Amino acid sequence: MSKPLKQIHLAAHFPGVNNTTVWSDPAAGSHIEFSSFVHFARTAERAKFDFLFLAEGLRLREQGGRIYDLDVVGRPDTFTVLAALAAVTDRLGLTGTINSTFNEPYEVARQFASLDHLSGGRSAWNVVTSWDAFTGENFRRGGFLPQEERYSRAKEFLATAHELFDSWRGDEIIADQVTGTFLRDAKAGAFVHQGQHFDIHGRFNVPRSPQGRPVVFQAGDSDEGREFAAAGADAIFSRYSTLKEGQAFYTDVKSRLAAYGRRPDQLLILPAATFVLGDTDQEAAELAREVRRQQVSGATAIKHLEFVWNRDLSAYDPEGPLPEVDPVVSEDHISRGRAQVRMYRDPVAVAREWRQLAEANRWSIRDLVINTGNRQTFIGSPRTVARTINDFVQADASDGFILVPHITPGGLDPFADKVVPLLQEQGVFRADYEGTTLRDHLGLAHPDADAEAGSRTSASPARAAS
Repeated sequence: MSKPLKQIHLAAHFPGVNNTTVWSDPAAGSHIEFSSFVHFARTAERAKFDFLFLAEGLRLREQGGRIYDLDVVGRPDTFTVLAALAAVTDRLGLTGTINSTFNEPYEVARQFASLDHLSGGRSAWNVVTSWDAFTGENFRRGGFLPQEERYSRAKEFLATAHELFDSWRGDEIIADQVTGTFLRDAKAGAFVHQGQHFDIHGRFNVPRSPQGRPVVFQAGDSDEGREFAAAGADAIFSRYSTLKEGQAFYTDVKSRLAAYGRRPDQLLILPAATFVLGDTDQEAAELAREVRRQQVSGATAIKHLEFVWNRDLSAYDPEGPLPEVDPVVSEDHISRGRAQVRMYRDPVAVAREWRQLAEANRWSIRDLVINTGNRQTFIGSPRTVARTINDFVQADASDGFILVPHITPGGLDPFADKVVPLLQEQGVFRADYEGTTLRDHLGLAHPDADAEAGSRTSASPARAAS
């Protein structure tokens, strides 16, 4: 008997700080005007996507101690944009990246619970940590935390936020019809948390929201990140773009869930994916090559090379050969503030490998970066792309994809108009929303239902014994 087809999950990422957006294209629009976000969100909702995703940038990019202009700046605050989009969409999930290193649980929990109320149960939180000092300098505590402490704080941060969300669970809601306020007993919203990173107590002032808690995403690929996701996330992002790598990541992360009493279907794996469409596969391939050259300017190529060489390479010609000098191996990295984070474990070995590739292929610095960097995940005609996406999902390399167009805000439109109908024809993607909350779209149970099911399971042996 054949296995039933898995349903594909699709989401859309409005890219923020990046060097993949083709700014030179006449169709490229603003990254701060609200109309850009509205167009993007409405396209995603028209295509029946699960959610829209916004990253978070807490600092301006810099290298060698200087701000550079390769990345977008002036991006509005994530919560503000998502709250505004809640008013112009009806079903689309609203996902925001919010940092656990420099924020506080009460504030973040209150903001997400509010967004969940305002959107009718469509909020999601991508929990991330931050490791660079120049971000920390924007905050009172400053500095950065070692990796093990970052994840320790993140785990306690998420657990504390859940305590706040759950502080209203089980209380009967009584609304005063005159004032519109909620009347509660003396225990409503009360919380006490004492731990290594947080020692807080008081009253959480936002009632239980439609989803109970926002959907929780996690983006770390380290062993600590995978364990963090297995312990408490609803979905994890993945950076793997090949079938074999995707299957290995999928198997590894899903296998960790049982240790936390969770089923494989309680954690979705959603890689980010770029795409280039053409009327034919050949046309798409030619366009993809053109897009890559637009994404990697000469200045961008030099900056990428500096991450490996850890030295100033501004005097080198990006259309010329790679440097003959070796990288500087030092804890003091050229990207100021990343002192304890090496972008490559063995930069000298990477440089040697890249020189061999460049010599064999007669590549310049720019050619090398173009060909070794992140290329488009899906390239081809709409039918080819639809088939490839479905193949990945049915082969358990992912549960779906978060699409990142190289043009915003209109770059998602061709996918919505040409690829989504083909997935719908195959019966692997919804023709319409079947629920109202993001948990409905993702097939995730309400946390109260999961808690009740867990209670019944744990109680059953005792009942059998009696």
